[in-house]
Amino acid sequence: MFLKSGLPALLLGLASLLPFRAEAATDPNYIIIDNDFAGPGGTNIQSVIPLLGQADRATLLGFTVVIGDGWENEAVAHLSRFLDIANAPSSIPVVPGATQPLVNSRARLLAWEKSNGKMPWKGAWRGDAPDLQPPVKSLKEGATERKTLPETAALFLIRQVHAHPHQVTVLAAGPLTNIALAIKLDPDFASLCRRLVFMGAIVDGNLAQVTESADYYTDFNLMFDPEAASIALEAPFPEVISVGAVANPIRMTAEIRDKATQTPGPVSNYLRQYFHPQPMWDELAAAIAVDPALITSSVTAYMDVDLTHGPNYGYAHVWPESTRPHIGERPVKIVTGVDAPRFIQTFVDAANRMNTHG
Repeated sequence: MFLKSGLPALLLGLASLLPFRAEAATDPNYIIIDNDFAGPGGTNIQSVIPLLGQADRATLLGFTVVIGDGWENEAVAHLSRFLDIANAPSSIPVVPGATQPLVNSRARLLAWEKSNGKMPWKGAWRGDAPDLQPPVKSLKEGATERKTLPETAALFLIRQVHAHPHQVTVLAAGPLTNIALAIKLDPDFASLCRRLVFMGAIVDGNLAQVTESADYYTDFNLMFDPEAASIALEAPFPEVISVGAVANPIRMTAEIRDKATQTPGPVSNYLRQYFHPQPMWDELAAAIAVDPALITSSVTAYMDVDLTHGPNYGYAHVWPESTRPHIGERPVKIVTGVDAPRFIQTFVDAANRMNTHG
C-alpha cells in the first residue's frame, strides 16, 4: 500500500538529483551499477572505469552498493575514495544498500560447508569475520569525505527506472540483493528496465573447479545470496544478459596495466599501486552494459537458481524450452564469446581518458 501511494511523491521529492550525462545521445543509454565495491583496486573498483571513461557513450545514473566481496560500508568507502581520486563528478550518487543477504548468513554458510564442502571464497565472511557488519577501518588508499545519497539502493533503483522507463540498464556485478529488494518493493520495477546485465551464472563449471580454479568457477555472486538471485531471474526484465565464465580467461595482466596507465595522473597511480592479476570479471560486465556489441556469441536458455540446501545451493541451472519446469524461470542470454581485444582496448582507452578529464 505504501509503495502505490508513496512512490510518486518519492520520485518528485528527489527528482532534483541530476545524472552524469552523455552530451549527445539520441538513444539514451542510462546505466546504474550495483556492485560490492571491495578495494582498493581489483575487479570491483575497476568496473567503474568502462563507465566513467566512456561518458560519451553512456549516462551513469549512480552507484548502488551491496555486501559481497566485502562489507557494504567498506565497499561504500572504497568506491567513494576511488571516485575522489578519479575526480568524478559529485552529481553521480553513491547509494548504500543491503548489508546482509535476504536469507543466507555466515552461520548458515558455515553449516552448509560441513555437509557440502568448502566454499573457496567467502567474501565479507572470510576468516574470523563477525556475523554482522563491523565499523569501517582505515583505508589503505586514504580517507574519503564524499557524501552518500540519503536513500536506500532499492528505492534509488525504483526511482530511476520510473524516471527513465525502458531506458535503464541495471548492471549487477555483485550479489543481487538490492535488485531483489527493488523487485519485491515495486512490481513494475523489472519490466520498466531496459535490461539486466549481471556477473554470474557459471554454468557447466563443475569440472573446471578441478582442472582450472575452484575459486574462479565458484558462482560467488549467486551463492552469497541465492534467494535474491532466484528472485531476479524470475522477474520480467525485457532482457537479461549473464556474463559468467566467459570472463575467466581474460586476465588483468601487467601488460594491460602498463597500457592503461600510459597517461600520467591519479588514476594511473592508483592502478599501478593496487594492481591485482585476476580475471576482469566486473570490468567486462560493465563494458558489455555500455556496448552489448562486444558479445560475439551467446546461448539463450531458461535459467533459475537451485535453492535446495545441497551441494548445488546457489548455482544456476539452465533448460531448453522443451524441458523447463515452468516454475518462474525466464530466458537469459548467456554470453559465450566476446571480442576480447576490443574490450581490452576499450578498457585501456577509458582508463587513460580518466586522467585527462579529471
